[in-house]
Amino acid sequence: MAPPPSADLPLAQRFQRVASTLQFAWFTGHAMLLFCVFRYLLSWIRMNYYGGWAQFCYRFAFISAAATYGIVVYKTFRARQKTGAKQPGGAIGYLADENVQYLLMALVWLTMPQYPLSLLPYGIYSVFHVATYIRATLIPTFSPPQKLNPPAGASPSAKPQYIQHPVAETIGTFVKRYYDSSMSVVASLEILLWIRLLLGAIFFQRRSWILLGIYTAFLRARFAQSSHVQNSFAQLEARIDNLIGAQGTPPMARQFWDGVKGTARQFHAATDVNKYVNGAAAPKKTS
Repeated sequence: MAPPPSADLPLAQRFQRVASTLQFAWFTGHAMLLFCVFRYLLSWIRMNYYGGWAQFCYRFAFISAAATYGIVVYKTFRARQKTGAKQPGGAIGYLADENVQYLLMALVWLTMPQYPLSLLPYGIYSVFHVATYIRATLIPTFSPPQKLNPPAGASPSAKPQYIQHPVAETIGTFVKRYYDSSMSVVASLEILLWIRLLLGAIFFQRRSWILLGIYTAFLRARFAQSSHVQNSFAQLEARIDNLIGAQGTPPMARQFWDGVKGTARQFHAATDVNKYVNGAAAPKKTS
């Protein structure tokens, strides 16, 4: 029996083909996640979020999310293996990786009761991942950038200039304009989701306390890594301070809020992962 065509390819080309396949699977996963989020939101608007299609789309969205983040984690792990680099901090270091965090959280949401708000952060991330892949990979494949003629008198050694497809330019402008503001929205949604889980735990909803504990650990990790989450918490604190500081606010309310802030700061200090990862500061993320 003849060997498969890929067996005749040089090793570097085979690795490139595998990488391209994984990247396309990553893109497909994000595209499916977006479709499922859109379809679920339609059911939610019609108050039919426990219908067959709604439940399928909700669960499949998190299956897609787990697959996409799993691909990224796998590629990162393989890259470290090739270079012989070790993950700082061992197992705790892996848990400090934001892709691992979103992967694990997607698996948690997959097995827990429905919380529609939990879909939105993944959906927003997927919008930018899909847009970037279309701009950087799909459009150049079907419509390669056109080389511009050098101006008169240009140096022969000057770097050639290319013009992209107008759609690619539009997507690039969209990503640059809305990425930071969208990441701030994601951070606010993640904080709002924690408040929703806290209310569920107060009223003893099914698995609420377990989920609150897991999500608190996730949000604590996001706070350590994301400037957007830190800014969202700072804005929330400032708004509540203004409300509490208004005239006529009962002293008991101010004492309660001061107690909440004190407890939060103690929790922040006690759960500082930098103390356990070789004493090195975890890199700050902008997402």
